[in-house]
Amino acid sequence: MSGTLLAFDFGTKSIGVAIGQRITGTARALTALKAQDGTPNWSAIEKLLKEWQPEAVIVGLPLNMDGTEQPLTARARNFANKIHGRFGVQIKLHDERLSTVEARSGLFERGGFRALNKGSVDSASAVIILESWFEQNL
Repeated sequence: MSGTLLAFDFGTKSIGVAIGQRITGTARALTALKAQDGTPNWSAIEKLLKEWQPEAVIVGLPLNMDGTEQPLTARARNFANKIHGRFGVQIKLHDERLSTVEARSGLFERGGFRALNKGSVDSASAVIILESWFEQNL
């Protein structure tokens, strides 16, 4: 086991990516991948998986505040299933409620409105998803 995990914050236009280490329980933003109506550039995902060789991939699961599913929930599950099917990597889904709100708040504190570009928010959300997963699973 490498202890390395990748996290994805799925979106229909952009998918945030973060990398983290099980041993430290910390993560950092990598990038945000463009998506066309939820369809990512699969070769970019393959490149990330080959480069980082994670032991598992965490995919944020967008839920309503009351815990019920929304239309994007099924699309995120489908994205996770496709990663597993294409690349054989272990997938874990993780509740991502409020991760975007928290990411926006943190970025704004550090850099004001200029820090709130879409890619930064999505990759920061992926960091929050991964660190939250570490908190609940380590």
